[in-house]
Amino acid sequence: MKHLATILLLICSLQLISQNESTNLKDISKYTSHNKGKLYVYWGGNRAHYSDSDIHFKGTNYDFILKDVASHDKPKGYHIDYINPTRMTIPQTNFRLGYFISDHYNISVGVDHMKYVMTRNVAVRMTGNINIEGSNYNGTYNNDYQVLSADFLKFEHTDGLNYINSEFSRVDDVGKYLFNWNSDKFQINITEGIGAGVLFPKTNTTWLGQERYDEFHISGYGLSVKGGLNFTFFKHFFIQNEIKGGYINMQDIRTTKSKSDRASQEFYFLQTNLVLGAIFTI
Repeated sequence: MKHLATILLLICSLQLISQNESTNLKDISKYTSHNKGKLYVYWGGNRAHYSDSDIHFKGTNYDFILKDVASHDKPKGYHIDYINPTRMTIPQTNFRLGYFISDHYNISVGVDHMKYVMTRNVAVRMTGNINIEGSNYNGTYNNDYQVLSADFLKFEHTDGLNYINSEFSRVDDVGKYLFNWNSDKFQINITEGIGAGVLFPKTNTTWLGQERYDEFHISGYGLSVKGGLNFTFFKHFFIQNEIKGGYINMQDIRTTKSKSDRASQEFYFLQTNLVLGAIFTI
């Protein structure tokens, strides 16, 4: 009887091992079982929010700071421009190209094309001096209120607040491990990452009646973190929703055609992004 029990136990163990190996082989056969070596690309839109910031303007015969300046983005809403090749850069957009260096980690490069508009026709504190010939705003200011009127200042990064950045991110298939779904048909992934890059805005500035200036210029750097949910369908197509926040420091903003005229500011930003993408093996 002892030998019979031993034989039965051995048979059961072999069956369990065989079932596990079969399950493992089935998982390995799935396209979504491994990500290493895959390339992904996505495109979509964002809404952006910014903290108030001090903006320092400096040039020939003027040097002043506007304190706690409020701002907002410039959303396009649901629009055909997002997929129109000739107008795709007009809305607030996100583009990213990435490569999986392992099953869970990927590196990527992308552009977060946000839009930043200084809120006008409100009063802010101003400190500094202006001594420009013919200006109605000449004088010395010491924490005095100044209305940001049209004839005083227009200040926007609307084409745009371009954050060109690299990211290092992790991805985990939560649907597979929590709900045992067939991941080749549908996946729910969570993703989180960190990023850093440069700001390459096209700043639209008009102030004190001077000629409008609007040119691209590398103006500073940014740091960011993000988290999101990724829904992948039939192995290759996905929708991803992200929350991304960070810090922007712009110490070299061009404001006029004169290279002596500069502005600087630093602030925090928060994006909510919705993108469409594809993932495939090279």
